[in-house]
This record gives sequence, structure tokens and C-alpha cells, in this order.
Amino acid sequence: MPMKGAGSADLQVIDRFDGGVGWLAYPDETMQRASHALATPDGIWIIDPVDADGVDDLIAELGDEHDEPSEVAGVAVCLDRHKRDAAAIATRHDAAVFVPTWMSGVADEIDAPVSRFAGELGDSGFESFVIRDSSLPPWQEVGLYNPDTGTMVVPESVGTASYFLAGEERLGVHPMLRLTPPTELRSQGRPERILVGHGAGIHEDAAAALERALTSSRSNTPSLYAKTLKGFLTG
Repeated sequence: MPMKGAGSADLQVIDRFDGGVGWLAYPDETMQRASHALATPDGIWIIDPVDADGVDDLIAELGDEHDEPSEVAGVAVCLDRHKRDAAAIATRHDAAVFVPTWMSGVADEIDAPVSRFAGELGDSGFESFVIRDSSLPPWQEVGLYNPDTGTMVVPESVGTASYFLAGEERLGVHPMLRLTPPTELRSQGRPERILVGHGAGIHEDAAAALERALTSSRSNTPSLYAKTLKGFLTG
């Protein structure tokens, strides 16, 4: 189901790089829900996808561009709220939906075969790590990181959609986490690329953008909230 204000699906390609591609199914929506396909030695992994006409063609093109296996290895849900269209895409590609072993309240709501994962996502080269596992507010989020390529996937804690960003930030901490920024993201080293679940990814000076987002999170909170309030009042 499209989000409020999304309009009709109109696939927009983002984050095209050697080893993957991202897309916005509804580029005009405020949430800027981003989806990704990653070419790996295990096949193509689809991350938190939103469906639209042209998605399967985009996945096929990614397979044709790389020497890696072109079949879809699986569809991963990396945030408890990001079930999105995972089941529909997995079903079309005869694949399972992969959910972290510790993530609750997700598997039963997915109308497709479900597999659990911990550590590496299949044989993809992407290691999973817990970003947040909280009951207040309810928030279960896993990140993915490939140390060989320097690619990090963060589904929710940081993003580049406008409502994440304050001041000159290129990458911002989620508004709800501004006072308790996700410092766990530092544990994976210095990523060369950060793909996010809301907005286009960061492909240049990604480690610096992440460090700035984390260190300025609290101090930039008032300006972000003021911007959000102004947008609400004038929107």
C-alpha cells in the first residue's frame, strides 16, 4: 500500500553503483521509502523493498551487469516496520523472506516462506548487526555491512530524506533518535557507502557524513524540530 501523499508508483532509480542499485517506487512521497538490490556471490539480495512496475527489470539488469549469480537469493526485512512488499517480490522470484532470528512480530505477518538469519546474510558477504532492539518505542532494526566493499545498509536510524536533515547535514539521525543517536553504527568501521531506507544513499565521504550525523545529532535537534514544525504549519 502506498503511503499517504505518495501518489501513483513511478519508479525512480537511485544509488546505482558497482554491486547494487536502489529505487524509489513513489518518489513524490514525503517518506522517500528506498529499496535496494545487492549483487553478491550468493545471488541478488533484495532489501526492504517497495514494489512498482519495472522493479523486476531493474533486478534483471543488475544480474546481467555482474558475474555474480543473477537469481534472487532472498528478500530481507531489516526493520520491523519495513515488511513493505517483501512477500510479493519474494513470491514472484520463488525466494524466501529473511528476518533476523531475534526480531519478533514480523514473520507471522508475511505471506511468504520465511527464513531466519543471524550473522552473515546467507553467503552474501554482508554481516548483520543489531542497531536497535527496543520496546519503548517499539523498534527492532538490523544493519548490514560488507567489509570487502565498504557498503553499509541502515534501514531507519539514519537517512537523507528531508525530515531527517538539519542544517548542512548530508546524513541525519532519525527525528525520534536525535537525543539517543545510534552510536552502534561506529562499531563497523569506516563505511565507503551508506544505503538508507529513506532517501538516496551517501556514496562520497560516507564515514565522515556518518560521524557528523552522530556527533551533531543532539545539538541540531532544535533546528530540525523547528523545521518540521514550520513545514507542518505551512504545509
